[in-house]
Amino acid sequence: MAHGSQESTLRTWLSERYAGTYADGRRCDEIGYLQCKLILKPDRFTSAKVFKEFAGLVQEAAEKTGVGFHPTPKSLQRPEVREVLFLDTGAYHLYNNAFIMRRRIAYQDGFPIDDPEIVFKYRSEDMQRAQLLDVRPRIDGKYKVKFKLEVMPLKDRVGGLRRLLSHNVEFGLSQAPAASRLAMASLGRLTLEELAAIFPALAGIPIEGPGEVSMVNQTVVEELLQDICELSFHHHTAATANLALWRSRGDHHGFVGEFAYQLRFRDPDELRPESIAACEAFFIELQHVAADWLALTSTKTGAVYRLKGNPPQAHE
Repeated sequence: MAHGSQESTLRTWLSERYAGTYADGRRCDEIGYLQCKLILKPDRFTSAKVFKEFAGLVQEAAEKTGVGFHPTPKSLQRPEVREVLFLDTGAYHLYNNAFIMRRRIAYQDGFPIDDPEIVFKYRSEDMQRAQLLDVRPRIDGKYKVKFKLEVMPLKDRVGGLRRLLSHNVEFGLSQAPAASRLAMASLGRLTLEELAAIFPALAGIPIEGPGEVSMVNQTVVEELLQDICELSFHHHTAATANLALWRSRGDHHGFVGEFAYQLRFRDPDELRPESIAACEAFFIELQHVAADWLALTSTKTGAVYRLKGNPPQAHE
């Protein structure tokens, strides 16, 4: 994809949508987030100084493209620590059908804080397929749906764009039904059929074998996350950018890093063309500035699934 064609491509992606309703008559979700992501090689992350080093590259790319770079108070603090784990069957029924389910817990001073967060998502490159899939859970508690246009580099070279639509729902673990809350909290026996009772979108997955759901690769991910700056893309359009390292808890083996920033909006049409162009030009420039850091063929989730060989079929 040539650099000169980027602006029209991204604007086309943002304007693409399909009219339709879900089974209960509710209008289909529309994109409310534009998230740009770079997956980074883990061997670069040798100390906390790396977060400042990469922030320098971000500032360089921002200056070259006329994007505002503003350090945030958190950029001067220690990285936040969160625990992330993924749930799936032994045969990867979820991931092989483009679904992802994870549990995330934030820590402060070594202790968990807030309600553990459950995230259930469907990923596809196809807008119509992603938009028409109803990800809403069957729970009595509160939840939040997020439909994102995720933008990443091409898999074979720097300087381009590819898209991945991510249709998500998030809720606190306390909002789930009691039995499922206990099963997910303790990672005890839970079947795909029981999971489909909470997430009806899973009902169409053919089950082969026992369909027991457990922690993917028996791996608890320790995430180090730091906000490094706020980027402004003209016309009051700004995004907080952060840098993350995922490593396995226990041996602290790092296996993937990520730089990301995200624009949130009520309607994609409210984003000015100049802001979209600036956002995109910066993302392209940063790929060149940070080329030695990039891992083009992976995602954070994909890295977890591939930790112990026998990779599943990827939809990323």
